[in-house]
Amino acid sequence: MSAPYGDGVDALDIVPLDLSDRDLAAALLAVQRAAYAVEAELIGFPDLPMLHETLDELMASDEEFLGAYEDDVLVGAVSWIRLDDGTVDIYRLIVHPDAHRRGIGSSLLEVLAVIEPTHRTIVSTGSVNAPALALYAGLGFVVVGVREVGPGIGLTDLERRAIP
Repeated sequence: MSAPYGDGVDALDIVPLDLSDRDLAAALLAVQRAAYAVEAELIGFPDLPMLHETLDELMASDEEFLGAYEDDVLVGAVSWIRLDDGTVDIYRLIVHPDAHRRGIGSSLLEVLAVIEPTHRTIVSTGSVNAPALALYAGLGFVVVGVREVGPGIGLTDLERRAIP
């Protein structure tokens, strides 16, 4: 599926990812590590679990993935699971730092909403990660809670409900 996005680029190819392909999973892991290194710096928490995930752990994930490609290069991805009540729980939204601020994260979330319609979508992000909080707010997510996950490290829980 192609999705329009900013900065003069006509389309971003967004496709399901098959993590049984080791080369693809390795490319995803490289994007993930680059993206979470930025978040770790933003929130002051270098021990983010996603920074230390191994290739085998990623490949064994039960999550579903969509990848965003620009000129055949993986530049971002979103992963999720569907909970028993039908809620879509977003586990990771990653965009390579070289591709930030071009609408890739928004495009991934918009495509996800189309292919996985639901009454409720949930996600969490670092409470001081202003770019992520702004992205989610711009797409209709609202804060439903804040919790401390480590000394001085807050996690903000957000949700978006479908309009009946």
